[in-house]
Amino acid sequence: MNVHFLQHVPFEGPGAIEAWLLERGARIGCTHLFESASLPDPVGLDLVVAMGGPMSANDEGSLPWLAEEKRFLREVVRRGLPVLGVCLGAQLIASALGARVYPGREREIGWFEIESLPPAGDAFRFPERATVFHWHGETFDLPDGAVHLARSAACENQAFQIGEKVIGLQFHLETTPASARALVEHCRDELAGGGSVQSEADILAAPPERYADLHALMGEVLDYLTRSPS
Repeated sequence: MNVHFLQHVPFEGPGAIEAWLLERGARIGCTHLFESASLPDPVGLDLVVAMGGPMSANDEGSLPWLAEEKRFLREVVRRGLPVLGVCLGAQLIASALGARVYPGREREIGWFEIESLPPAGDAFRFPERATVFHWHGETFDLPDGAVHLARSAACENQAFQIGEKVIGLQFHLETTPASARALVEHCRDELAGGGSVQSEADILAAPPERYADLHALMGEVLDYLTRSPS
């Protein structure tokens, strides 16, 4: 399996996704967009993962590589490649496919529950309820043709699927204790003020079993995206 990550800041890496891939002998490449916007040839890729980041999907004026990344995402979706978007990555997929990205009604940062939507066809099915990790202030409209997979109390569009091979997650299933600490360290200023925002102490106090549940669900999503065609 040949997998390529699109990483937007040094402190939001693949987390638990990398461990899942290494267990399966995957070849892993990464474009560090904060250093270079050199994107790979889609030919030969088996999975593309667009990670999170504190910037907006609308920041093309100050970050022109966002436009190139959106063109790349449109192309890999058009080719029918498996694509996973995480937080900003999901917003970029939505934007690349013509949907609007905009500030949510409140920030959602910390461990909060998502609720799955009634299943549609053979789309991925989340548990009826699951506690997952969030760190976002923006949201998105669903792209045309997308299946709505999950919502939360603070954010209606938490997950979507396009066709059989594209999933966007507003939340983070890849988070590890180390990556949670890195987010707190680099984005601590976002914990001030209102919204659905937990304290630094509450975020970092999550027990090991919560991360284990998170990573098990991440594995299910990856199994679904990389399964052999039926």
